[in-house]
Formats: sequence, C-alpha cells, structure tokens
Amino acid sequence: MKLFKYIFVFFIAFTSCKSAKKTTDNLSEIESLSARKVAKKHVAASFNEKSLEARLRVNYKDTKEDVGFSVKMRLKKDEVIWLKGTKIITVFKAKITPTKVSFYSPYKKNYFEGDFSMLTKLLGVEVNFEQLQSMLLGEALLNVREQRQNVDIINASYRLSPKKQPTLFDVFFDVNPSHFKLNKQSLINPIKEQRLDIDYPSYSTKNNVLYPSKISILGKSKKKFTKIDITYRSVEFNKNLNFDFRIPAGYKEIKL
Repeated sequence: MKLFKYIFVFFIAFTSCKSAKKTTDNLSEIESLSARKVAKKHVAASFNEKSLEARLRVNYKDTKEDVGFSVKMRLKKDEVIWLKGTKIITVFKAKITPTKVSFYSPYKKNYFEGDFSMLTKLLGVEVNFEQLQSMLLGEALLNVREQRQNVDIINASYRLSPKKQPTLFDVFFDVNPSHFKLNKQSLINPIKEQRLDIDYPSYSTKNNVLYPSKISILGKSKKKFTKIDITYRSVEFNKNLNFDFRIPAGYKEIKL
C-alpha cells in the first residue's frame, strides 16, 4: 500500500524519434542572453499540442523498495492527466484534473479521492495541476516570467533563479541553450536538508514536437531518498482520447 501511495504522489508529487543532446559541450558556444530573454524563450518552447498519449517505463526506488512497471499515460493539455500502471496485472489507475485527484488499485481493492490541498500538505510545497503537467513535459514548475530572474551559465545551461526566492525553498531552472526546454530543475530547502531534483537527460522529437524521452526524479532528506526514472517508450499527439474513470463499488478508501 505504501509503495502505491508514493508512486501516486510523485507522479502527481520511441518509434520514429530523433534524440536531442542534453547540453552544449563547449561553454564558449553559449550565447550571452539576459534572464528575461531566456525566460521568454523557455515559455515559447512550451508544449502546444492538444493531447499526448504515451507508454512509459517507470522504475521506483527508495530506502526499502525497488520496483519497475509500465504506465500508459493520456494527457489533454490543461484539463486532465489519466494514468494506468501495470506489472503483469493492473496495479493502479489515476485521473488528475485541475480540481480533483482520483486513484484506485484493482490489486489492493482501495481508492483515494481528494484535491491538491492534500498533496500540498503531504509534500510540504504548493502543488497544482499545471506544475504536474509541466514536470512531465520538461517545463519549469513555476512561471519564470511572473517575477524577475537571475541568470548564470552553469554546466552548459542557462540557470534561472528568482531574484526573490520562495519562502520555503530555493528553486533553480537549468535551461538548455539549444531548444530552451529544461535540462534540470531543483527545489532545495537548506534548513531542513531537503531537495528535489528533476533531470531531463535526453529529449526526442516526433512530428516536429520536442518532448523529454527520459526523466529522473530524486527526492532526498536526511534519512530518506526516493528515485523515480521515467522513460517514454512511445508517444502520439493530438488523438481523440478516452479518459473514462470509475472507481468500482466495494473498494476501501485510502486515508493519506
């Protein structure tokens, strides 16, 4: 039960594809740009298709468990994310909208329904639908154009960071100088010695649409760590997708 809870939270916490390199090898090749220009280019590189359907391979590891499984994901931009996880049998289904989070496990015969306030309390940082969607698409969890940013060239990336950092954590966005999606984003709480790093080691293109082909999520604290590796095996864009979701009768409610 605990495993499925963490998988769910972190999800919330290819054929005919061409790979894109993560970084530029030579720092001297990176053009000097203002923070405003980098932020503008990153926003312009946002995913603009109506929908995405993908088959994913997910590997989950923490201090107690190490497991891999397959996930089918359907996404209608800004409206819904639908997930189905399988490991020989179906282990969970989830449907996430801007106002509601729903999950059930045919394997465990249990379910959860709630909103993002629960996830915000559980993770200790504000979480919303847009941020989850952005994480899966290689985009910044926060709107980099809403406030003034600093920019540095670090590890062959443009590193954006707010001039005024959020109260609970510091955030950093490493922007790829070629396609202006993210190479990495980090949330760090130095006082509590907690950090969340989301790496995008490679990107691919299909039908001229750029998307992250691999995502690595690492959450660390003093005594715990959680690592989730996501590989996109196949993708399709702009299909008419079915988001049907119904929790079967008789399942036991999960209290997170």
